[in-house]
Amino acid sequence: MSFDNLCKLLSEKHPSTFASWVLGTQQTAVTVLKTELSIEPIRADYVTFLQLQGRILHLEFQTQLESTPPLPLRMLDYWVRLYRLYRLPITQVVVLLLPPAPGTVIETAFNIETTRHEYRVICMWEENPELFLNEPALLPLAPLAATKQPQVLLQRVVERVNQVKSEQRPEISAYTQILAGLKYKKDLIRQLFREGMMRESVIYQEILKEGEQRGEQRGEQRGEQRGRQQGEQRERALILRQLTRRLGELPQPLLEQIQTLSIEQLENLGEALLDFQVQADLETWFNTLNNS
Repeated sequence: MSFDNLCKLLSEKHPSTFASWVLGTQQTAVTVLKTELSIEPIRADYVTFLQLQGRILHLEFQTQLESTPPLPLRMLDYWVRLYRLYRLPITQVVVLLLPPAPGTVIETAFNIETTRHEYRVICMWEENPELFLNEPALLPLAPLAATKQPQVLLQRVVERVNQVKSEQRPEISAYTQILAGLKYKKDLIRQLFREGMMRESVIYQEILKEGEQRGEQRGEQRGEQRGRQQGEQRERALILRQLTRRLGELPQPLLEQIQTLSIEQLENLGEALLDFQVQADLETWFNTLNNS
């Protein structure tokens, strides 16, 4: 699936949310219209047509500004076809996912002789990320929003994804990682989302902190050490449960190897096991560890 098509999918799954965002006012009665237009029918692959109260909203998602035919001509063409079909006012909005090359003029109108047709353009890299971070339906677009600290923004996105309802989280997480791939390196995306999953499921840092606080309250250094030990034991037990659930019962030699791992190695295993499919994957991981 292309990035543009993914945005089309999201807007058609959540039409009211997307209409409210681009129009800046709350929209409730919104329905998705067909994307095939008459008169030498064309298929609008990256276009969403929404029926509002007494108005049509035409959303077009573009990764690249350049197209054939040019974007201004296409917007005029769509307007004529939509108006001929529905005879309603039409609001047209182009959502640009990535900035064009420096110096490129982003046109917002078609102009030739006495004909002029205008439309709106939303540049994702100029949008305030807070709106997207606070709305699950728009969350996949958040990594593309304005920021001077891209990695910090992506970390916030991961945190918000982990707060989404559990039944929605896998889908939103997948969509968010796909769109984040437009702007961020895949290794960074994979690392941050894995770490976020581990923090959500293991909560190791909270366990460790709790143990350290108990030690401080007692005024005993061994309390802090006990807290670390308890955190490590719980971390090890949870990773064993995750491995068993994913790979089945583990043979004794593998169980013994897991018991010898340091906390850092346990954390690395906790990330790696997300990709394991069979026990051989775990054995390969240990071989790599022993040879490093």
